[in-house]
Amino acid sequence: MKTVYIPTINDQSSDFDRLFFVASQCDFWFEEYRFDFSICRFLRPNAVAFLGGLARLVESRGGRVHFLWDTLHVSVRNTLMKNGFMPAFGNFVSFNSGNSVPYREDRVLVASDIVNFLKVSWLGRGWVHISPLLGDAIVGRVWEIYANAAEHGHSQVGIYSCGQHFPQMGELKLSVVDFGIGIPTRVRNYFAQLQGATGLRSDSCMRWAFQRGASTNSGGIGRGLGLDLLKAFVKANSGSLEVYSNDGYARIDSSQEIYEARQSSFQGTIFNISLTCNEAYYHFASEVVNQPLF
Repeated sequence: MKTVYIPTINDQSSDFDRLFFVASQCDFWFEEYRFDFSICRFLRPNAVAFLGGLARLVESRGGRVHFLWDTLHVSVRNTLMKNGFMPAFGNFVSFNSGNSVPYREDRVLVASDIVNFLKVSWLGRGWVHISPLLGDAIVGRVWEIYANAAEHGHSQVGIYSCGQHFPQMGELKLSVVDFGIGIPTRVRNYFAQLQGATGLRSDSCMRWAFQRGASTNSGGIGRGLGLDLLKAFVKANSGSLEVYSNDGYARIDSSQEIYEARQSSFQGTIFNISLTCNEAYYHFASEVVNQPLF
């Protein structure tokens, strides 16, 4: 049995590198791992969703992850209790979600369940002031992230998500993780079949995938990632949308869109959505309300 030490994980680029390093230590079939949290003082939602999916990936390979709950620092324990991660892995503690957007596993996608989760547990808590019409539209775009991961990402162990409201920082986070083939791999496979093109850089693949209407469906036209409205909302809200996939990276915020190839990599995709919790009320310009327009 191999012991894997889980470090403190925030959501900067270096923190994702740490997650990918953890995954690289769990790459053997029929192996058992002990996840030791003794050096961990904080876990953001990206880490919670990632570690949950990684544990299920190990199980799918005939192995097992043993969480050493007695090594948890009190703050980390409170986080994993409140977001439901500990109960999901057999530690049957009672929990109150508090400011958490609960940890979720979707091995089989049920659209109504995911849409309800996003409407009620993510956007429906009053942390971001948004009209029902715009809220429903954004939930639909985030649902597309789940649907694309299942349909095109070929994630054999499903999709994992978790979020958190950070009142002192005025932020609302949501992370969606899958362990499929990744966006760059999907795009390369598509162009190899369509044009015989090979060797496309990961940054080029990410940039193409984020174009409106781009799709790896036959003919290249379809819903694509379905992110146009989400991107526009993130920019208006002064939030951010980050995507890590294979060695590709994308970031969209109010000032820029960047697409890069990174040195570190993992097989899968992470969407990290950050929204600003402020006093603004967001809605479509076509809605008649006495509030600032989106």
